[in-house]
Amino acid sequence: MNSGRRYFAYVFLLLALPALVGWGPFSFLSHVFSNTPKAPEGSEPWISAEVARIHAQADNLDPQVLRLGLIAYLKARKLGMDAKQMLTIVDYSKPSTKRRMWVIDLKRARVLFNTWVTHGKNSGGLNATSFSNRPGSLKSSIGVFDTAQPYFGHEGYSLRVKGLEAGINDKAYQRDVVVHGAWYATERVAKTYPQLGRSWGCFAVGENTAKPLIDTIKNDTLIVAYYPDQHWLDNSTWV
Repeated sequence: MNSGRRYFAYVFLLLALPALVGWGPFSFLSHVFSNTPKAPEGSEPWISAEVARIHAQADNLDPQVLRLGLIAYLKARKLGMDAKQMLTIVDYSKPSTKRRMWVIDLKRARVLFNTWVTHGKNSGGLNATSFSNRPGSLKSSIGVFDTAQPYFGHEGYSLRVKGLEAGINDKAYQRDVVVHGAWYATERVAKTYPQLGRSWGCFAVGENTAKPLIDTIKNDTLIVAYYPDQHWLDNSTWV
């Protein structure tokens, strides 16, 4: 074999090698690749790798917002709050007609949901621009939340959340800010009207999405509701 043919054979082998891992006589290679050292969880290389893996599945999720979510998740993990290793991100900097809620299984680095979610009636129209922690404000709250237990209420199957940031969202439970289903939070509404319907501050999602999403994130998983609010970003102990 001349040098040119040897070169192309070598390149072909390199390109084909990943596809051969785990197949027949090449199955031994899966052991080699599975033992490749991974970056320690929480390290900067680990965060960068997770951002890349998750963003490859959800390219509409801003990498910087995802990074903040992962930082909050790591702090929650240190406090033992993440038995399911699940992270939900809501990006209120996006208009309500965009899919701006993501549920991520960090144990498997898989995006499980990417869906529409409302903001509060008094937070804005198409875009949310105003947030509050005050009861009766009918506004959304930003910041880091912990999910509690589901229940059946006025809006059907719903999920309570607890705000973890004093002065930012710690009255969320008292305000009955919950995750629930709503007819006005669907893809059809997003494509038919200039904006989604609005809640009284709750994370309302499509009626068909609500139950599987709630069952996925219930009982001590993290929700990070993002907005580029400088006061929050400068003072939060989570992000």
